[in-house]
Amino acid sequence: MEKLKKAVALAEKVRHVFVATADATGLPHVASAGKLTYEPDGRVVLADWFCPATVTNLQQNPQIAIVAWDTATDFGYQILGEVERVKELGIMDGYVPGEEDKPPLPQVERELLVRVDKIIAFSHAPHSDVEE
Repeated sequence: MEKLKKAVALAEKVRHVFVATADATGLPHVASAGKLTYEPDGRVVLADWFCPATVTNLQQNPQIAIVAWDTATDFGYQILGEVERVKELGIMDGYVPGEEDKPPLPQVERELLVRVDKIIAFSHAPHSDVEE
């Protein structure tokens, strides 16, 4: 659990994480999130205005990869796990007059509760995907 706490602390420092999901056929999708927190039971919580593809993928395939990476030091963590719960935190009224023809923005802030299965190192430099 110490490594997980360090990964969450790194995410707080860099102020973002990358989130990878895949649909039922395995088609991947990468998004970002602004908040990763540690739960006392060893799970983590991601919260943000996730794009529709992320949410749709998690409905079909709850597996997730979360990357906290400091580009300045080229040091980071990849957290692999499964989303156990998706909770809606807030809903936005997205109507903006004159912007009807633009692509829609995410309208629901969500919280993802993630059971952590594995934590591995992440960097741009060559590295092993073996859990430390």
